[in-house]
Parts: sequence; C-alpha cells; structure tokens
Amino acid sequence: MDMQAPPSHAAPRLVPPVPVPPERELPTLRFIAAMRTNGIGCWPAAAYETPLRRRRLLGRTRFTVSDPDAVRRVLVDNASNYARTPITIRVLRPMLGDGLLISEGAAWRHQRRTLAPAFTPRAVEMLVPHILSASDEAVVALEREAAAGPVDLFTALQRLALEIAGRTMFSVGTARHGARLRGFLETYAGRLGRPHLSDVVVPLRFATPLDRARARFRRDWVAFLDTVIADRDQGQEERSGGEARDLLDLLRAARDPETGRGFSHEELRDQVATMILAGHETTAVTLLWACTLLALSPETQEAVAAEAERADKPFTRAAIEETMRLYPPAFVLARRALGPDSLAGEAVAAGDSVTISPWLLHRHRRLWQDPDAFDPGRFLPGAPPVPRFAYLPFGAGPRVCIGAAFALTEATLALSRIVGHFRLARADARPVLPAAVVTTQPDHAPAFRLTRR
Repeated sequence: MDMQAPPSHAAPRLVPPVPVPPERELPTLRFIAAMRTNGIGCWPAAAYETPLRRRRLLGRTRFTVSDPDAVRRVLVDNASNYARTPITIRVLRPMLGDGLLISEGAAWRHQRRTLAPAFTPRAVEMLVPHILSASDEAVVALEREAAAGPVDLFTALQRLALEIAGRTMFSVGTARHGARLRGFLETYAGRLGRPHLSDVVVPLRFATPLDRARARFRRDWVAFLDTVIADRDQGQEERSGGEARDLLDLLRAARDPETGRGFSHEELRDQVATMILAGHETTAVTLLWACTLLALSPETQEAVAAEAERADKPFTRAAIEETMRLYPPAFVLARRALGPDSLAGEAVAAGDSVTISPWLLHRHRRLWQDPDAFDPGRFLPGAPPVPRFAYLPFGAGPRVCIGAAFALTEATLALSRIVGHFRLARADARPVLPAAVVTTQPDHAPAFRLTRR
C-alpha cells in the first residue's frame, strides 16, 4: 500500500514528544502493568513497522493488527466474527450498562437503528447553538483565570466538554449536577476503569473484589442519572408542537424503523451514560492535545485563528483531525474471535484476542510519511488521500462511532472559539506525554499562558 505523503506546510516541522517504546516485547506482568498505567508502553519499537504481531499472553494467543486489509477484515468484512472482549465488558458495563458501545447482536442492531436519527446532519445542526453558547461562556471564564496567571487548561476544557454534554443532552447546563457528575467520572477512571490482572484471569461469570466495587458504583451511578433526568424533566416546560430541543428529546422520540419500538427508561438511561462518557472525555482530551500542539506551532495556531470568524473552518477541522491522528482518544480496539479466520496470512482460532490500535496505525512507518510530525495539511481539501483503514479515530465498519460527525463539529467549533480569542503559549518547558488507559490522557495538566488577541 502506498504511504500517505504529507503536503507542503508553511509551519516548521514539529515532532511532539512521546514515551520511548521498549526495545522488545514486555514480559507478561510488565505488560499487564503497562495496560493499567499507560497502554502505549506495551508495544515495542518493531510494532510500528510490522503489519501483524502475535504473542502468547496468559495462555491465550493475542494478535496486534496494523495491516489495513486485516483491519478491514476484522471491523467490516467479517465483523460478526469479532465480539467485544470479556475484559472490555467487565470494565465498561458498570458505567455504560447495556448501551450501544458494548451491546452485541440483536440488542446492538436495535439500538443502532433507533439511535441513527439522533445523529443526522440536521440533528447535529440543531445542537450547534448549545456548543457555541458553552464555548463562549468558557472563553469568558478563561479570560478571568488568565488575568491571574498561568491556566490549568485541561481542567477548563474538561469543564467545557462536560457543559456541552449537559446542554446538548438536557438543554441545561451542569451548574446543579456537574460537580457530582465529574466526581463519578473521576472515580471510575482513576481506579475502577483501569484493567487489573483479575479482570484478565478470572472468568466473567465470577465476581472479583473489584467487580463488587464496580457494582456498588453502578448502583449509585444509576440513581444519580435517574435524578438528573427527573430534574431536567421537572425544570423544562412543555413546548408546543413537540419540537425536539436536545438529544434526550431525540432519543425519546426515536423508534426502531424495523420494529417500531423505542427505548425503555433503562435503555434510555444507558444511552445517556454512553454519550456522556464517550463524548465528554474524548472531546476534552482532543481539545487539550490540539491546544498543546498549537502552542508548540505558532504558525499553525495563527492559521486556526484566521478562520475564527468564518463559517467554514477547513484548516481548524484539519488541525483537529491531525490531532486525533497523533493522539487518538480511543487508543486501542479489542476484539475476541468467535470462530476461525485468517488475518495477514496468520491463522486465527476461536477465542484468540485481536487488538487494533489506532495509536500504532496512525504512527505506522509503512503507512505514513513522517508519521510522528504534526501536519494538519494531511487533511486539507486536495491533499493526498489518507490510507483506507489506516486512520481510525472513530473506529470503522458497522460499529463506527455513531456520534463522529457531532464530535468533530464540537471539537472544531470549540477550538476555533478558544484560539480565535486567545493566543496560546505554554507556561513552562515540561514536556506533555501521553498516558493511555481508557483514553489518551496527558501525563499531567500543563500550564498555559493565554493572551487576549
């Protein structure tokens, strides 16, 4: 396959820092420890140059697939043969229930069909005012913070993403429930959502001490979501004509076109949880990485700022897409083979684990020229096409992220508002390194200086 060649770009070449990969495969216990603390440290340097890697891990065969044709085989052509792994279900179900992200089979097909109308271009356009109003208020708050000195931009962006999630889902901000919601998310991401050795070795049908802690979390989480939904309904006046005003309205009105069935309250609650978790955290980390890269590349930052007052923002969108190439929010996709198959000439048996890592794919030496360099020009109109199935910020195939268009619109508009108002610069020289567990987080919250334009 031909590499994707970066087009010429006016900004000096920028290669942001990343952890140095190990020279060889990690031993089993070190591998599991890395998955719990920083998953991108699991792969040796050779993984960035080979199409497929195979290893035994705790008595099971594990494939890491970086060949685009094999990726297509797993995610598209033979997708029904590859299911979510038990560890994925174990870790995510307490937070997401049986929502779209981890459901399978007929339940997943029903949810996907029912949710589709909520994410059409027309529906996304309806939500844009919520994105803009939250972004404008965040800019005002940032201006106050910046007047006092360096700003913890990551915390501010997490607040912004959470506010957008609240407004687009419920038509209201997060003033009442935001702090507690953030507490739930931080508790889960900080401990319960981190893979543990017991998650790998103990069969799913047996509860571990960590599973029991997750069950207690889910009890409180479900009660909290019910309270938020009830408060939203109580505080919203009925609108004449039944016009939808947010995602919750769209989800309640949605019907499966094949069965005519909508969502029960429990199903609706799981979709709300899925969208809050998947949409809020991924947007926050994407915006943080984009701001970090633009602070390191002033020329690129000025090109984004120049589009702030324009309706179309091709360069800003390209900067977001390139950010997601270098720092894919979901750094790994894990599947379990239900039956035998063949990937890149290797025989796959039922029960084998198949891992597709956007982190590896997006930096693969055989798929991209200068893969570690930041260059939004790769995604500008007229640039050479990105290799098919080598760029997966939202997955691919039947299970591609249903909210991809909304997420890209949200990140583009929010970044444009921030950079159009402020000139971004780092307040210190400490490198920001990726630390991937559930999403590709920064290893610390970097300080920024924000200067009003």
